[in-house]
Amino acid sequence: MYDAADNSSKSYEVAISSLRERLEKSKVVIGDCTLYCEEAEFIVPTLAKVDALVTDPPYGIDIASNGSVHGGTSSPKWRKAQKVEYGEQRWDAETVAPDLIDAIRAKSKWQVIFGGNYYALPPASCWFVWDKETNGNLADCELAWTNLPGAVRRLRYLWNGFARAHNEPRGDHPTQKPVGVMKWCIEHLPADVETILDPFMGSGTTLVAAVKLGKRGIGIEKDPKYFEIACRRIEQAYAQGDLFVSPPSEKPKQLDLEETLSSPN
Repeated sequence: MYDAADNSSKSYEVAISSLRERLEKSKVVIGDCTLYCEEAEFIVPTLAKVDALVTDPPYGIDIASNGSVHGGTSSPKWRKAQKVEYGEQRWDAETVAPDLIDAIRAKSKWQVIFGGNYYALPPASCWFVWDKETNGNLADCELAWTNLPGAVRRLRYLWNGFARAHNEPRGDHPTQKPVGVMKWCIEHLPADVETILDPFMGSGTTLVAAVKLGKRGIGIEKDPKYFEIACRRIEQAYAQGDLFVSPPSEKPKQLDLEETLSSPN
């Protein structure tokens, strides 16, 4: 005899099992960092709240097509060079959907969002201004929106083509931030912040900075190429143990998918 309730229950279990398998396949744990090679909209609902969000989402300015990655010009020759180096990727063609931004912000108490000037975020008194000390055709500064109390803060940190503070390597990601800049951002968070979330991880700079400061990290990146680079860089950061305080042993908490789907919220 057909039992609609029993059939529904079995279908639910199959669906949950499939989602759980997808979640586990995407996950890599390195030290106290948990990384996911997945879409942020799939992973974010499964996460418990964290102390802070520090991220650099797409700005929606399609920087590669404009031929301005790494301080180049908009000439046809430069645009062709960009396509050779980065392919036809459109990582910056659109901003993140407002509902996803809201969902990500709801996961954290404190937030630092680079490119916040491209998003509809609440009024803020404490913007972070990164002065790149550049003399090229790109912006002199980049802005990060924060929900921190206090006044605007500015960091001068050279990032101008081949001229870079501390000769920091560049090139893992076309819009890669310096580790020094992300460390500076994290250092402005309250002292009790332990876990940092970056749902648009790219090549992992935010989590590298978190590791060097003895923080836990959760990172999400959908592109396998950049995810692999992020894993390598985070492993290297842990290998340089003399550069940071030993991280806490407790792992980032993750909600069970079944618990998440059954929650009224």
